[in-house]
Formats: sequence, C-alpha cells, structure tokens
Amino acid sequence: MAKLKVDGKEIEVPDHFTLLQACEAAGAEVPRFCFHERLSVAGNCRMCLIEVKGGPPKPAASCAMGVRDVRGGPNGEPAEVFTTTPMVKKAREGVMEFLLINHPLDCPICDQGGECDLQDQAMAFGIAGSRYSENKRAVEDKYIGPLVKTVMNRCIHCTRCVRFTTEVAGISELGLIGRGEDAEITTYLEQAMTSELQGNVVDLCPVGALTSKPFAFTARPWELNKTESIDVMDAVGSAIRVDTRGREVMRVMPRVNEAINEEWISDKTRFIWDGLRTQRLDRPYVRKDGRLQAASWQEAFGAIRNAVSGVAGDKIGAIAGDLASVEEMYALKELLASLGSTNVDCRQDGTALDPSNGRASYLFNASIEGIEQADALLIIGANPRYEAAVLNARIRKRWRRGGFPIGVIGEGGELRYEYDYLGAGTDTLADLANGNGAFFETLKSAAKPLIIIGQGALARADGAAVLAAAAKLAVEVGAATAEWNGFSVLHTAASRVGGLDLGFVPADKSKNAASIVASSEVLFLLGADELDFSAKGAKFTVYIGSHGDAGAHAADVILPGATYTEKSGIWVNTEGRPQQGNRAGFAPGEAREEWAILRALSDVLGHRLPFDSLGALRAKLFAAYPHLAALDEITAADAGDVAKLAGQGGQMDKAAFASTVKDFYLTNPIARASAVMAECSALARNNFKAAAE
Repeated sequence: MAKLKVDGKEIEVPDHFTLLQACEAAGAEVPRFCFHERLSVAGNCRMCLIEVKGGPPKPAASCAMGVRDVRGGPNGEPAEVFTTTPMVKKAREGVMEFLLINHPLDCPICDQGGECDLQDQAMAFGIAGSRYSENKRAVEDKYIGPLVKTVMNRCIHCTRCVRFTTEVAGISELGLIGRGEDAEITTYLEQAMTSELQGNVVDLCPVGALTSKPFAFTARPWELNKTESIDVMDAVGSAIRVDTRGREVMRVMPRVNEAINEEWISDKTRFIWDGLRTQRLDRPYVRKDGRLQAASWQEAFGAIRNAVSGVAGDKIGAIAGDLASVEEMYALKELLASLGSTNVDCRQDGTALDPSNGRASYLFNASIEGIEQADALLIIGANPRYEAAVLNARIRKRWRRGGFPIGVIGEGGELRYEYDYLGAGTDTLADLANGNGAFFETLKSAAKPLIIIGQGALARADGAAVLAAAAKLAVEVGAATAEWNGFSVLHTAASRVGGLDLGFVPADKSKNAASIVASSEVLFLLGADELDFSAKGAKFTVYIGSHGDAGAHAADVILPGATYTEKSGIWVNTEGRPQQGNRAGFAPGEAREEWAILRALSDVLGHRLPFDSLGALRAKLFAAYPHLAALDEITAADAGDVAKLAGQGGQMDKAAFASTVKDFYLTNPIARASAVMAECSALARNNFKAAAE
C-alpha cells in the first residue's frame, strides 16, 4: 500500500494503482478516453492530465504514471497530486480543443447521442468555442461486418477497440495505420470481423465511430425502458440490460458482473433481439385435417384433455427445452407426476449427466471466476469459443498472465489462445486417466489443475464412461479436493443445470429424451426444438413455446408461450448459480407465461396444481429445493461426488469428440428467427470455406 494526497485529501491505495485510479479512489473526477480498467494502458488521448507536486513543471498523464512513480516530500511527506489546478484546467481545455478540430458536428444524427463520452466531457472540461476554422479531415467508413457500423470521421484514435480485439477477443482484426493526419483505424483488408465478442467495441467506443448496426436510427437512449435481466443464449448466465420501447425489445446491453461476464457479452447475446419479434406464436393452434389451425384456449385445452384421458401414465412424456426457466420445469414435472408419469427429461442432446451422481458431477465446480486461480487446464470434448464465448475470454485472460499450460482433447481449432493438442478422443483420455503422458505430469504438478469437460464428450452413447474417466483423471491429479474442485462441466443450455437440480430426468435410467420421444403416446414439449422428430412415436404432441420452430411443426396442439425477456424466471448457470431474469415486456397476442399455461391446463385435466401465482409457485419450489432461493450465490457441491463418479468406470468407444455447437449463431429458436444471426451465420460459413480452400 502507498500513501498520497489527492487535492489535499490523504488516501492509502495499492502501490500498483495508476495515479488515475488513485484519484478516483479519493473521489476526484478525472476525464479519460483511451484508459479502460480491463485494457492495457495506451496513454494517447492525454485527457487525464493532472499536476504532480515536485514533478516536472508540466501536466502528467495520470493513466500512464503509477503511484510508485511519484516521490514524496524530503521529510517523508506523502506525494501530492492535483486535479483541479489552473494548469490542469488549461491543459484539458487544450486537449479537448485538439480533439474537436476534426470531429464532425453531427450530434443530432449520431447514434451515440445521449451516451457519448465526448459530448459529456466537452461540456464539463472543454471551452465554448474553437480557434480552428480550417476544413475538417474526412476518413472513409469501413465495412467490418453486419454487427458494427463505422463512421470513422468521428474516431479520436483512442485505440480501445484495437486493444480489446487483440487482448480480450484474442484476434488482431483492428489496427491503427498511418501517421498524423493520415492515421485511421481499419481492418487492413476491408473484411468483416470474425470474433464472437466483437459487439463489445460498441460499448467501448467513447464517441460515435463504432455503433450497433442493427440498432442504428431506431431509438434514442432516453426513450427506452431499461430492465436488468439474465442472458439465456448459453449456460454462462451473463448479466444483461434489456432496453425496450413499448412492448418491443430494441437492444440488449451488458451489465457488470465480476463473477461471471465482467462487462462483456457475446454477439449472440447482444444482437439476438430481432429474433424475439419474428416467427412468434401468438395464439393457440390445433391440428385439424392434417393442418395446424388457429383455435381458442378452450379448444386447445379440450383437445389435450381428450388425448390424455384413457392413456396410461407411463405412456405420457415431457421434454424441456434449452431456454426453459426453473419455475416452468417444476410446474411441468408436477403436472406429469399428477398424471402418473416420470418420463421427463431436460437433456435434449442425450448428455450422460444424472443428478443421482451428485451436483458435483454436473457443475462447473471451479466457478468462472475460479478460472483465474487455476494453473493448468485440460479441455475435453468442448470448444469454449463457441459454447461459452465469455467464459473463453476468461480462459484467455488467465493464459495471458502466463504459467498456464493448456491441453485439448477433441476437435481443437482456433480457440484464441495457444494450447497443446493432445488427441482427438477416448484413447488420449484413457491414457491420461491411467497416468501416462507429459500433460498428466503437468496437471499432477499444478497446485490448482482445472479440467473442463464439454457436452461433445458427454452427449454420446458412452458419455457416462467418458464422464467417469474424466472424474478418475481429476482425482488422480488432485483436481477434486475439498480445497479446490477443478472438475468442471461446461454446459451449453441455460436450462440444463436447473433441470438437473430439479431431477427433471426419467426415473427409469434406461430412458432418455430420444426414447421418450419415440415411445410416448402423448408428448409434451416445453420449448424443445433440438430433437430428432423423425423418430417421434407419439400420437399426440403438445408444444408449449414462443417460436414456430421444429417443435411447433411436429405438434398437434400449440400453446403460445413467452420468451426470456417477457417473463420473470430463475435460471441456474453452468456453475450452479441461481439467477433471476426479469420481465422487460409482455408476450404478443394471446401468448402467456409457461407456468401459467401449465397451471390452467392442470385445472382442465382434473389435476389442479397447488399454486395460483408465481409467488406461490416459488414458495413451493424453494421449500423443495432450498438452494434455488439463494439467488446469485453458488451452493458448493461435495467434491466426494467426483471420487464416487470416478469409480463407476465403463467402456468407451473409439470415436473422436466433437463439439455439439455446430453453428454459434443458430443454436436455439430465437437465434434461428433472427435475420441478424442468419447473416452472421452465412458470413461465418463463407469464411470457413474460404479458409479451407
């Protein structure tokens, strides 16, 4: 710790702080454009100038000078800095005047208007006029893809976007070329950016040079209602803010959550919102004469009652989709139980995870924040770049610090960091589990080894044996102890951990989602669209969901549901953290929240569920599963479950591991309804073909 005075106020701060951070800790406001807490120091905007007592007789850039770089007084007095002296004021006014020499006066039509750092700081730290009357320079706008719009005349060369893509996203797609008046930010080759995190440059840009292309000219920030919620596009559970106008979602922004997403979100999370309003189911449908026709709720419920009556309980099944909230899965499970059925499953992909093995067998036990404590990593059958882009950025962050060997068993590919490719499948895993290979010694010698096992290794016929082998390896290298549990399952579905916590799996271990689809006479689909319906054996299928995707096409009755932005619900992320999403708008037409649909349906079926409101449902839910009431907290799982799992053994196939996410942009019904995601998907396929050729 170091002591210093800021504007006469004495404070104590860590000695690795910059003077800018120290000033802020003292409550002083220091303007900046290029400095960002999560990026390297560039020191090129010069807006953060301060005066250092005893230093050179000129302003100093506070972002580039550390606390340990300033000297105290001759008698041991703490160092002094000033942020409001006439020298500082004059220097900042001069910098602002220079920044505005070439900046266009297009604030009325700029999408950054109302959220522009340059606007705010020009008002607070600038002067009323300019002494420059020369023509402003013009810079050609760049095409950098369908997500980010460029107006490069506005660029002030803070290089935040360059540093983000290089350091956080892990690919050098943006850079600064030229010098002086000819300097400009570009992709060099005038091609689209390929990072799954590129949309974050929109938030980072302090001016209107980089803005959201889909959101352009649609709304002003002050017109929008802002709702804090949770993302469900993957199992990470990123903190988001949903901005709405009326009942329409206009954009999705990140919120800061240090434990999960820091302040980044993936492009799928950010730009999915146009899919929320297209291909929507807004009224019930009943299949008549081979065609789905609009019907009333009474007709739809009557058709379901007629289909269910007389059918034995073991011939009724239910599958929960990847976006389902805990409340609606609980309601559906209770409804099926009242009908005498235990044929329920939340594992659409057939993954070999079972709650009977204990929570530690299916959680990301190390936690997302815990990745930064690990000192060796093995990835088995996962591609974190596509399956959890924000989590992958956390792995890269740890890798950049050094001393973090990474091994991969599976597909490999470009993960945005260096790694040792160990092998393609089960032979390599079996060798490691038996204590062979150099990377086994690397894991064994690590203080906190981390093993990430993905759905590509588990969603197979031999998934249980693969899981047991991974658990055996974790136990052998000391990755599953009471002090450090590095055995971590990476999920791809937002609903999966919540479903496993509820026990939303068949009571008969020999059954899974595929067999329920094939053998049930009456089948309930709760937003389940990722199944093979060609093998469906059900005479009657009920689809409860929001979009006209594969499940709706296979249905005999459709009950229109709400999306994650249209309901309050709890989702449990891959690390076992319950999080509550909030309603930002209302579902269209006659669509309703799924728990309410199931409650009304239970009345018609003569098995009334014991709750009449969401509060009453949650009271029942929390009484049965108390850990779900601890929102935003991780209830630690027993590391002993991993040891028990390791003893199960099993025969593994020879097939190689392959990620279950084939197209990052089209993983769920909302994404497949999005025109923006379709354009990104087509672009990614073209880039892949070009690279292959």
